[in-house]
Amino acid sequence: MPDAKRAPDGAGVPARRAALRLLDAVLRKGLPLESALDAAARDLDKAEDRGLVHAIAAETLRRLPDLDALIDSATKKRLPDDAKARFALRIALVQALALGTPPHAAIATALPLIDGGPRKLVHGVFGTLMRQGAALPDPPTLPDLVAVRWAHAWGEEVAAAAARLIAAPPPLDLSFPADRPPALEGASLLPGHLRLAAGTGVAGLAGYGEGEWWVQDIAASLPARLLGAGAGRSALDLCAAPGGKTMQLAAAGFAVTAVDASESRLARLADNLARTHLSAQVVTADVMAWAPPEPVDAILLDAPCSATGIYRRHPDVLHRVRPRAIAELSAGQAAMLARAADWLKPGGSLVYSVCSLEREEGERVAEAFLAARSDYAPEPISADEIGGIAQPVDGHLRLLPGTLEAEGGADGFFIARFRRISGG
Repeated sequence: MPDAKRAPDGAGVPARRAALRLLDAVLRKGLPLESALDAAARDLDKAEDRGLVHAIAAETLRRLPDLDALIDSATKKRLPDDAKARFALRIALVQALALGTPPHAAIATALPLIDGGPRKLVHGVFGTLMRQGAALPDPPTLPDLVAVRWAHAWGEEVAAAAARLIAAPPPLDLSFPADRPPALEGASLLPGHLRLAAGTGVAGLAGYGEGEWWVQDIAASLPARLLGAGAGRSALDLCAAPGGKTMQLAAAGFAVTAVDASESRLARLADNLARTHLSAQVVTADVMAWAPPEPVDAILLDAPCSATGIYRRHPDVLHRVRPRAIAELSAGQAAMLARAADWLKPGGSLVYSVCSLEREEGERVAEAFLAARSDYAPEPISADEIGGIAQPVDGHLRLLPGTLEAEGGADGFFIARFRRISGG
């Protein structure tokens, strides 16, 4: 809560104060960066100020272990992780060393965040590091728990690739109906895909208002592709919002029912459908309490998960997600998959996907599902179906850090496809 006795903030300080609130929400309260932004920036009216808040917080989270290592190297006694002095130093250092803010402006706008605390200490540590020519390493250092977990699961090279790819936000990927390419310059890695340079803003891009395309990482576009052409077949898109996969299925000719429990996220889905002139039936419901009126030809379940695979765009997941949460999410995915499997016609395909880099949320859920369901069999994914951008393993698709790295990378994903071979 603002201190009534505090002097009014000078220019630039309100944005840094909001960045401090945002980092506190992520690191101490465990809230997602994007959902905490509005509350943290509640005092800011200008879009550019809110953008600065997000940039400071996101870059701090990308480089948190390295920022803390610098701070610790210049203090005789280690500052507590939740000390306001540590937060202020993180904010000052990330501006000076990663965002191009002049050092005098970085520290001048960070010192007021201490609110009567050890300003002399913060100023002294910052000054010492600047005089020493402090720099952040390239690539950044992953948090220890994440680096160990991913190296154990996938190998040291994958963990190293993850560190390289977190150094900067990813490129902007667009999806569109394959027969209606937008009039934009970019690299096409698959039919219906266009990749633009990192930092490209959506606002003002030609064709957005006309509904010619929607933003969707290339990895996120793969699950819907694996259901093939719709040709009037019925499909369920479960946990569908904000609608990228729903739009893909509708554009492919499916009669789509999009189901999600979040009204606000479904409102975005409805807006996206209207903008792109695509149609789907939209249902607000919890998949675990809802059922379709009749079986369908295809099901896409992009299940709620830890989202560790999208760490390049959402670096907060590296600091929020713990093994206990992964285990709980895995159990929820298994239950959701088992329930949805009863809604598919014999001969139909079910695609299960998660934007996670954890085996518990991918391979192990798929293995347990097949072990429990004699009415289902694997429907192996081939490299040709995804344009050769990755090599399926045991019929499943696992996209790891390093996939398409030379082209700008791709989100981490697990995708499995199953065919119902009998009525259960």
